[in-house]
Amino acid sequence: MSIKVFNRWSTDGITILDPGLKDYICLEPKIVPKTGGKSAKFRFHKSNVFIIERLMNRIMNAGHRSKKHRISSGLLTGKGQTAYTVMEKVLQLIENRTKQNPIAVVVKAVENAAPREEILTIEYGGAKYPKAVEVAPQRRVDHALKQMTQTAYQKSFNSRKSIVNALAEEIIAAFQLSAQSGAIAKKMEMERQADSSR
Repeated sequence: MSIKVFNRWSTDGITILDPGLKDYICLEPKIVPKTGGKSAKFRFHKSNVFIIERLMNRIMNAGHRSKKHRISSGLLTGKGQTAYTVMEKVLQLIENRTKQNPIAVVVKAVENAAPREEILTIEYGGAKYPKAVEVAPQRRVDHALKQMTQTAYQKSFNSRKSIVNALAEEIIAAFQLSAQSGAIAKKMEMERQADSSR
């Protein structure tokens, strides 16, 4: 008998198509995806944390955008039980709307939203130049999760839309490679800037 996430969804048969992310998206299922940060003090060990738990950690603290924390206030309290409830409702909503395994939808959304290139500013002889660099695979996953949660909190801030609806819509849009997704839009912008600074 296989372990099911939230005792409802299985991770059996889910494949990661991006070869660069295979070792960085963990699909080891947990009934309660909450390890209490046991991997936090070890470098790179977050790659061994189940991807749904990493998304829940981002729900607890999505970080600021343009130094404005107020946009991500409200449910962004750092409370594990709140994040747990939000995540379970989000997965249920994704399943209802797509008629697919919501874990597979989240994994594909992360793959689609993970940027391949970004820009670094290098200083050479007193002048600054933009330089295109490849993004490390763990940073690709981090960036995708961050952009999805930040976009969802922005859309639900001062709005009738709940964070559950906003996050479910963002994940589905990223899964479908839609331009409505903030994470996909950010990825395209980063790669376009990197391409123009070669």
